[in-house]
Amino acid sequence: MSEKIDVVVIGGGYAGVMAANRLTQRAEVAVTVINPRARFVERIRLHQLVGGTDDAVTEYSEVLATGVRLLVDAVTGIDAAGRTVALAGGDTIGYDYLIYAVGSGSAAPRVPGAAEFAYPIASLEEAQRLAPVLDGTAATATVTVVGAGPTGIETAAELAEQGRAVTLICGDVLGPYLHARGRRAVAKRLTALGVTILEGSDAKVVEVTEDAVRLSGGHILRSAVTVWTAGFGVPDLAARSGLRTDAVGRLLTDETLTSIDDERIVAAGDSAAPSNLPFRMSCQAAGPLGAHAADTILHRITDQRPDPIDLGFAGQCISLGRHAGVFQFADKDDAAKWYHLGGRPGAKLKEFVCGHTIKQLATEARKPGTHTWAKGDQRAQLLRDRTDTDAARSAAPIGHR
Repeated sequence: MSEKIDVVVIGGGYAGVMAANRLTQRAEVAVTVINPRARFVERIRLHQLVGGTDDAVTEYSEVLATGVRLLVDAVTGIDAAGRTVALAGGDTIGYDYLIYAVGSGSAAPRVPGAAEFAYPIASLEEAQRLAPVLDGTAATATVTVVGAGPTGIETAAELAEQGRAVTLICGDVLGPYLHARGRRAVAKRLTALGVTILEGSDAKVVEVTEDAVRLSGGHILRSAVTVWTAGFGVPDLAARSGLRTDAVGRLLTDETLTSIDDERIVAAGDSAAPSNLPFRMSCQAAGPLGAHAADTILHRITDQRPDPIDLGFAGQCISLGRHAGVFQFADKDDAAKWYHLGGRPGAKLKEFVCGHTIKQLATEARKPGTHTWAKGDQRAQLLRDRTDTDAARSAAPIGHR
């Protein structure tokens, strides 16, 4: 019998679970997923948890292959030289290969008062902390949502649909990813739900207090509850462990998703920065990146050359309460197109996407190696263009750089 090859996956989110399931193709691979929670978090439903329409969790038995070991703990450090990870519980786990899939969370807010008085919802615990606060707040009290990306839009719509008075502070523009036509559709639906939308240079939050927010234009808005959805960050585990990261903290890798510091460490999901040109943080990217990370390790185990990542996008799906939504179509390289699907069909498509994401994980658990994804068009050219530009800058006289 072949000697077991131990693969440790740090993180049990969309990317980590997909990677772990895919690795079970080979009987000699022993897979351990280390995750601080005993249940899988459907992060794309956290706004529903806040609104009371879903608990945003699924049992790991539904999405994780039976042969995968789940270790409920948190990793506090990676010893790349010794091929071990240290756990918060005090144990040390060894590995032959490591998949770094720690995901992302709320970025530390730099606005005075935001950390003390605003409620982020990028994690299960954050959403669970906010839900009872809202339950204990009068329905007529103003709830302010800061940040107009998908999380902010979905949270504002979810709460407004329940009859709450909601103000959405965009900081700049509503739905920056969206095409202008899709943006107008979102604004129309939010307005119909009663959401007050504040956009533009005067609509940047400069201070948060216990019962108000102050804007860059000088206005002070009363706010019984302030929800903070402005920006995502990644855990600093890689940097603390001496591995090189990008400016945000994502693990720097080559195009096979292998760490530029150690070929035994492969990254996936929101915490990966292949060629310092990361993909958009999303569950849409997490599944394929998790699968590709597993493929990279499986190639190395069988002495094959790993392939470069090739990932295409379809668009962005945003729920606008339980009865409407918008699917913003995009080209394969993630640029929004002029057309979108809205209204009730948009809501149905969003719900299909949420359910299908779980189904994809479950299918890969039962039939590892079957998950496929769309491929991109221009990434290779973007990398070549960047290389040419860097070379030109290096060759230019100092006074002309």
